[in-house]
Amino acid sequence: MKINIILKMRYLNAIALLTLITGCTATESPQISTPTPVATIAPSPIKVNQPLIVSASNPQTTTNTKIQEYLKNLTSQGFAKENQGIWIQSGNTLLANHQGTIPLPAASITKVATSLVALQKFGPEHEFITFISTNGGIKNGVLTGDLIIQGGEDPLFVWEEAIAIGNALNQKGIKRITGSLIIANKFYMNFELNPLKSGELLKQGLNSQTWSAEAIAQHQTLPPNTPKPEVIIEGNVKIAPSTPTITAQPLIKHHSLPLAELIKKMNQYSNNLMADMLAETVGGAKVVAEQAATATGLPPAEIQLVNGSGLSENNLISPRAACGLFLALERYLRPYNMTVADVLTVVGKDQGILSERPLPKLAVIKSGTLDNVSALGGALPTQKQQTVWFVMMNGGANVEVLRTQQEVLLKDFLSEWGAVQASPPELTANPARKSKVSRSEIVN
Repeated sequence: MKINIILKMRYLNAIALLTLITGCTATESPQISTPTPVATIAPSPIKVNQPLIVSASNPQTTTNTKIQEYLKNLTSQGFAKENQGIWIQSGNTLLANHQGTIPLPAASITKVATSLVALQKFGPEHEFITFISTNGGIKNGVLTGDLIIQGGEDPLFVWEEAIAIGNALNQKGIKRITGSLIIANKFYMNFELNPLKSGELLKQGLNSQTWSAEAIAQHQTLPPNTPKPEVIIEGNVKIAPSTPTITAQPLIKHHSLPLAELIKKMNQYSNNLMADMLAETVGGAKVVAEQAATATGLPPAEIQLVNGSGLSENNLISPRAACGLFLALERYLRPYNMTVADVLTVVGKDQGILSERPLPKLAVIKSGTLDNVSALGGALPTQKQQTVWFVMMNGGANVEVLRTQQEVLLKDFLSEWGAVQASPPELTANPARKSKVSRSEIVN
């Protein structure tokens, strides 16, 4: 998956010196101790002060009748009725329910839970910081010593970030580094979890003379006249061990995109590695499940997770709880002048994995797919019913058929309820968020 992000570099002064860890032999590598992070005021977890989800029942509605016909059609094609789950509500009205309280494989709808809990913990403006420093000195374009990267768990550190940092090093007058590239703490690049491989990718990204075809292609997506960095690192990539501390010279402080924009990218492209990284930052899948259940006000048994991405049929969420996650996300974002459209895909407006599917325009949707699972949920703007929140969790051997039937069902609903020509306020993204970028600060 390729995600292109326009980078902006700002050169600011003054940052506290980083603490490094060394005391090793000439063949060993120093490790950075964790610096005091910039304070981030994160909001408290959502307090359930009013129900998000209406009481479970079998409503006598035309919508529920339509769902029974939909299920009958699926069973006629060989799909077991017990593998299907539906929950549809508008405001305080339950429109349809089939196995709504039964936990079913949720696939990437799991990412809605991860999104919600990460936002609760850090807040939408939170940035992941990567510190770049050295234990050497700079003279005549040569850094005599090591370049040290202290990872900050940035889940979207990609070629563009490496290019920005390489250009910032060139701005500092650094063209060549005699020592090694030292990787400390949790540093990921191009979604690579192995720190050694991430370091090798970064080393390549800092020197345009060694770029791969992919790196060249990504540079071409950046603003015109973006320089091509040339930072030659003569040594190898090393992982910092645990050793005593010394002080070192800070060079660059790299800020990720704000968390809300990271989550938007993650959901648009349904990036499993990003989701698992974010779940790890909040304490793991169990914490995500527990806090997501608290946010929805539903029984913990209805959200059972083994990872933060949904890449397992053991990730089980009931359709009712999945709908509750969308609604909890909507309620959480409201005080920030944001909506679910700021963190999920808006059909017809956002690029991503849903671009090729004939889904209703302006719907705000998250999908999920495994070998035997097709899940779809979100918000459907309509004329008659206003915003309809829906979740469809379908199981069976032919996911293409399941997808087609989901699309037909939503089309039928719009024929009945009427499509809208513009997004309603509750499903409109905040235009101010479009100016958010990642950035590198040069430390003087």
